[in-house]
Amino acid sequence: MVDFDFQEYSKLETLEDSIKSELVDVICHGIVVSNLAVLLSRELGEGAAFCNEIAIAGLLHDIGKIKMNRYLYGKDALAVEEMKYFRMHSVYSYDVLHKLDYSQFIQQAVYHHHENYDGSGYPDNLVGDDIPYGARILHVCDVFAALTSNRSYRTAFDQEGAVEIMLEETKNFDIEILVAFQKVLHSEEFQKVFDLEEIEKTSEKFMEYMCQSDLLVQRLGE
Repeated sequence: MVDFDFQEYSKLETLEDSIKSELVDVICHGIVVSNLAVLLSRELGEGAAFCNEIAIAGLLHDIGKIKMNRYLYGKDALAVEEMKYFRMHSVYSYDVLHKLDYSQFIQQAVYHHHENYDGSGYPDNLVGDDIPYGARILHVCDVFAALTSNRSYRTAFDQEGAVEIMLEETKNFDIEILVAFQKVLHSEEFQKVFDLEEIEKTSEKFMEYMCQSDLLVQRLGE
């Protein structure tokens, strides 16, 4: 598990209670993605500095969803126009992190984490290696974390089922990264990523380090 130093990670400052409640799910998902991304990056041979950056990007990659949660909350299925709006969340996430002066690596990894390797993703329909490396790593981890989580419209897939779905859609992923991820699945550290007690503890620690931010209230609470 990543040893999160939230005094470093959290340029995000404490929010109003109404926004905090919406932030919890996003952060819990982000913790899983962050830990998976670090394990995957290590498997790919990346060093400590890279792993620190990808950990932050993983933690905050969906922060822009909070802006749209009030509008989409509780909907089991989205209409076409609603789906177009939902797909703006990576742009909103980028906007928040850009304004808070996170590194270009983090900003680009977050902005492009829904790009598919074959060009069918969003927001810019990038293809192959034109997709930033960090975004390609986050994409694999984000999809796996999403598939193994409960949603309002379905129950979670088990880990084996999630991998099968991803292998059926290999066109969406950098194959080198996907193969490395399969190796991570069998590592000793992998199952620790899904320790619910640890996720809750880490989420609570994250929330404790937040303080009032006019920028975030404006960007996420409007």
